[in-house]
Amino acid sequence: MSENNEIEVMQSVYDKNDEIAAKINTSLTEKGIFAINVMGAPGAGKTSTLIKIIERLKDITPYVIEGDIEADIDTKTLQALGVKTIQINTNGACHLDSPLIGEAVETLNIENGVLFIENIGNLVCPAEFQIGEHVKMLISTVTEGSDKPYKYPLAFEKANSIIINKCDLLPYVDFDEEYFMKGVRALNKTAPVFKISSKTGEGVEEVVSWIKQNVK
Repeated sequence: MSENNEIEVMQSVYDKNDEIAAKINTSLTEKGIFAINVMGAPGAGKTSTLIKIIERLKDITPYVIEGDIEADIDTKTLQALGVKTIQINTNGACHLDSPLIGEAVETLNIENGVLFIENIGNLVCPAEFQIGEHVKMLISTVTEGSDKPYKYPLAFEKANSIIINKCDLLPYVDFDEEYFMKGVRALNKTAPVFKISSKTGEGVEEVVSWIKQNVK
């Protein structure tokens, strides 16, 4: 009985979250905002990748909701670049949820552009929760190893696009791209996979083209 009760509680949590997420999604769409849920492990280069993308968007206005357990280091970096950014600190929670995003969107008061929602550094919980986004963008790195699709399948299954970051380090790390891609395609047949370097900017233009196509 206790097991059934736990399942009912969890279902209630997900249902309420998804209900709010659907309203956020509708509101953002009506305001001309394309929302991207950016997921990845700690150190995957989420913020540095966003900076390279934003530099190349040019005619599209970027906005960022920055999620962290603590601190606002990345928010200050983005704001210094002139990007309208708001910070969410979860104070221990391992993912962003739709009520938090709803409050942040209202505070930002935005329209016409792309909203990047940088989720908490985690390959588990962020993939489970809808937060009002139109697509999920997953950033993985060659330094994390080629086994990530096998160890964290849900993140790769749910992703609408996958970025392999830090490819400038390929000569120096043990990364089996064929093995990685085999794992990706076993879970996700359609998501485009982009190889980039958030340090040099190599490959980022292809990601930007994909974003612009989706915005249209």
